[in-house]
Formats: sequence, structure tokens, C-alpha cells
Amino acid sequence: MNSLSLEAVRQPDRIAEMTLQDSRTLAWSEWGPEAGQPVLYISGAGTSGEFAFGLDALEKLNIRLIAPDRPGLGRSDFDPDKTLLSVAGDFSELITRLSPAKIPVAAVSQGVPFALALAAMGPVSKLAIVSGQDELCQPEFLSGLPDQLRQMVEQAEADPTGLIAMLESFAEPESFLEFIVSTSSDLDKAFYSAEPFLSAFRRGLKAGFQQGPKGYALDTVAAMAPWTFEWGGISCPVSLWYGGQDVSPVHSPDGGAFLETRLQNATRYFFEDEGGSLLWTRAREILVDLVA
Repeated sequence: MNSLSLEAVRQPDRIAEMTLQDSRTLAWSEWGPEAGQPVLYISGAGTSGEFAFGLDALEKLNIRLIAPDRPGLGRSDFDPDKTLLSVAGDFSELITRLSPAKIPVAAVSQGVPFALALAAMGPVSKLAIVSGQDELCQPEFLSGLPDQLRQMVEQAEADPTGLIAMLESFAEPESFLEFIVSTSSDLDKAFYSAEPFLSAFRRGLKAGFQQGPKGYALDTVAAMAPWTFEWGGISCPVSLWYGGQDVSPVHSPDGGAFLETRLQNATRYFFEDEGGSLLWTRAREILVDLVA
């Protein structure tokens, strides 16, 4: 198990926000040199952008890491009409403000479908998908999912309002953290439960849920329902990072193999003896590949 330094999971160097075209506020966290290469990071389920990765490598790599809060999470205004495409539109506005050119993007877990939707819009120069959720409603996956998860995936399309209500009834930071750890492999459990990662993870979830659970619930419905972006619009290089010891029920069941076939320009990195914590255990490698 790789241990992390406090520097690798430190609190943001800067916090900022902007007003979107529809007058909502979009907030984000930043680390690294302000004049560095901007890299957008899309965080996992329930966490605000305050919980990021690779922070101890940013100065040497000259990377300015920008991590937005999805609507209803952290400090970004709630959007009752949130979808994969609406969030991608918000993030596209942010990229336009940050840079006159396309920029690299990294995403983990539930952040991945939002990142793919963003890449399909065109402002992404390269995309890193790490331990990502897949389109679980696909026939390749649906019948093999655990019963409860399969029912949630089916409900996301058939009865999204009911699924939102169910998720809101139990989702809160500490129980969500316990769920993630309990459904992980022994390898990942040890990593997630060790300090300073555990405190940083807990802090990121607490910030993510500060407006309540509805932002997370809408994210989950969007990620579990059929994905609505155009796969043909994703022309940028995409790197897929998966571990063979990742047993999370909501990550790609085949370690990104099917996902690789759906992308025009993908490279898959599969580590048989590693888990879902790759974003942190291989942070520098992922960042180097992303800005190469």
C-alpha cells in the first residue's frame, strides 16, 4: 500500500467562483502555480472539488489543478434540471474562462460520465479516466450487476424521481464513506482507512454534502441512466486507468475493456494487482501522461 504525505491531500491553495450564463454560481478549488498548465479535475461521487489528487507533484510538473464543484455539491448552486450535458456545459464555460485553448481533464469514479460528456462537447485536449463508472445500463453489464444495483440502474431510467427520493432518504457523508470502504477490496480498504487519506476523504464528502443529499442524488441518476452525449464527438486521446483488485460495484465491471472499444483514440492501462485507489497511488504517472 502506498502511503500519502499531508502535502498530497492538502486543502486548496485557492478557492474561486464564477457566474454562469444562467446566473448560477459555479465554484472550484485550485492547487499549484497560477501560471501553470491548467488541468481540470472532476471528482467522484458526493465529494466537492476540495478533495483532489497528486497535489505534491503539481509544482514540479507546472500544473494548475482546477477542481469544480458539480451543481448542488460544495459551493456550486443547485440545479434542479441537472443532467450529464448540463454539467458538461457548466464546465465548458469554466474552461473558456480559464484558457483560450482546450485543456486536459482527469476524472474518477462517478465523475467519469460527466467528463465524457464534456469531452464530447470539444473543449478537452486529453482525458484521463481513472477507476471510472461505466454505462451500467448496457446489456453487457446489466444482467451481471448485484440485484440492488441493477434495480437502481433500471429505476434511474424508469422512475428517476423515485430513485432521487430513495437516495435522499439515507445519503449523508459518514454513512456514504462507510459504504464506499465496506464495498471495496481489502487492498483499497487499507488505503482508504489510512491517514492522511481518510481525513481528506471525510472532509471532501462533508463539503460535498453541505447543501444536503440532493446534489449527489441527481448526479447518481444522471450517471446510472442511459448516457446522453454523442460518443462520436469524443475525438481527443483518452487514457483508461483500472486496477484488477477494484471490486467497487459501481465502477466498470470489466476494468474499462468495453469502454475502450467505444472510444476513437483510447489507451487502457490495467494493473492486475492494484485497486480502485489508482488515482492517488499512481497520481504522478497519471498527471505526467495527461500533460505529455
